[in-house]
Amino acid sequence: MNKKIPTPLPIGQSSFEMLIEMGSYYVDKTLFIKDILDSNATFLLCTRPRRFGKTLNQNMLKCFFEDTAQIGGKDTRALFNGMNIEKAGEEYLEHQGKYPVIFLSFKDVERDTYELTFTAFKMLIASEFKRHGYAVEKLSYEDDIERFKKISSNSGSLIDYSESIRFLSRCLENYYGQKVIILIDEYDVPLNGSHVNDFYKELIGFMRPLMSSALKDNSHLRLAVITGCLRISKESIFTGLNNLDIISILNKNYAEYFGFTQSEMDTMLSHYGMEDKYEVVKEWYDGYLFGDTEVYNPWSSINAVKRWLSDINDSPKPHWANTSGNAIVRNLVDKAKGNTRTELEALISGGTISKEIHEDITYEEIDNDIDNLWNFLFFTGYLKKVGERTDEDGILTLDLAVPNTELMYIYKTKIQEWFKERIKQKDFGPLYEAIINGNTEIVQSSLNDLLLDTISYLDGKEDFYHGFMLGILTSLQNFVITSNRETGLGRSDIILKHASGSGKAVILELKWTKEMREICKASEDALRQINENMYVRELEKECYDDIVKYGIAFCKKRCEVRRG
Repeated sequence: MNKKIPTPLPIGQSSFEMLIEMGSYYVDKTLFIKDILDSNATFLLCTRPRRFGKTLNQNMLKCFFEDTAQIGGKDTRALFNGMNIEKAGEEYLEHQGKYPVIFLSFKDVERDTYELTFTAFKMLIASEFKRHGYAVEKLSYEDDIERFKKISSNSGSLIDYSESIRFLSRCLENYYGQKVIILIDEYDVPLNGSHVNDFYKELIGFMRPLMSSALKDNSHLRLAVITGCLRISKESIFTGLNNLDIISILNKNYAEYFGFTQSEMDTMLSHYGMEDKYEVVKEWYDGYLFGDTEVYNPWSSINAVKRWLSDINDSPKPHWANTSGNAIVRNLVDKAKGNTRTELEALISGGTISKEIHEDITYEEIDNDIDNLWNFLFFTGYLKKVGERTDEDGILTLDLAVPNTELMYIYKTKIQEWFKERIKQKDFGPLYEAIINGNTEIVQSSLNDLLLDTISYLDGKEDFYHGFMLGILTSLQNFVITSNRETGLGRSDIILKHASGSGKAVILELKWTKEMREICKASEDALRQINENMYVRELEKECYDDIVKYGIAFCKKRCEVRRG
């Protein structure tokens, strides 16, 4: 009997047309079209975290609305056969294949300099002009024809490109006798890159007229849908655009169209015969709240199902966490001082923090206030809302938590890793000298200072502090470091042996306690363990005759050091 081949999963597939034609599994989001038409909106800005289906939805809108007759494309009506939008009624289908569409994705124009970014913009815009090259045929004025050709050939001026979307929409309405739909995907990606690489003001000087001329008072426009990760202040690039309908993750509208709802996730798992995975998928990839709708991360969910098709016993992985450098989280860590570290520890422990939320933030303002970074973490999906309140001045405060196990992976591994990197930049010379020479007072005070500059969490226990100590000792010269090795009657936590093979050695036994009042006793117990288990025996056999023994106990941000 032939084994049934499962429906292909659309990993990394953002082309709606290819996804449907290849027979890939598709979670039907076509009622997004209905809701847009019902809203009678002119300008719609949808902000969602990365990998939540923004590009696929934009591509779906293009396939539905675009009149493909003049661009050499196939009739895309059949792509929607049997889908929810087809079932919604003829009043919606009459919009199918009716409009000229300008489709631009800004996700690939991000570069390290303004010059390269502007060049990438020129190439992107030129490509869309070429796609609609037929529109030149009905242009009546020579200067319009010349301008169209210059933009298409990458030889236009700065002004030509900054007003190019509006100009193309005029050319297309002139050709079709029908107003234009403009779709712009990942509009804020180049803005993020310009902020990181310090040419934000230069890029805003280009993007503000580009976007404003396309959207403000554009009589050739029927509808514009813009997607991105962050809502950017109107004063940044949407100057004077008063009727922009902004749909952030706080908004209830369109909430179910980005990410998978509970019923959609259940249906997918059932389709692949993975009903026993309901709970693990929920624990790892659910927990995002858009408006009042709880959704799963679609990228991670699909990747998990794909892995289980190969090995049903495979453990879940943090797929979404590995799709970018998590630069915003890293920025928060780099700026973290005492209170911010405490808040990070609360999140890692499964707790909540409270923050005022302001949606109108520019990239320039990210570094002005640490709370702006918390805002960015919320809007980009690293935190979820678990409670809210608005004061008498209308200021919104949210209680925030880590959404799921996948995101906790970032907080427990990446953040710890970055704090360790920061600690490694310190001068450990005096601490190393104190450890080798048995200066307990300096060892204890130095470790306490370092503990204040890192983060810990309630379930860290001895493993966290063990890793903390190993990270500190990594740069110690002329000593061999061993960890959890059998010696004497047990396993010692950390042993330092002089590389010469004799002479100086150090034994460190570590303990952790929940209660601060028990820290002194715990350090004594650690020292007693060294003696009772005879950890020095193997060292003495190896001719180490100058052995320092430390019992070190940790509790939160404090340690107690005993020497024997």
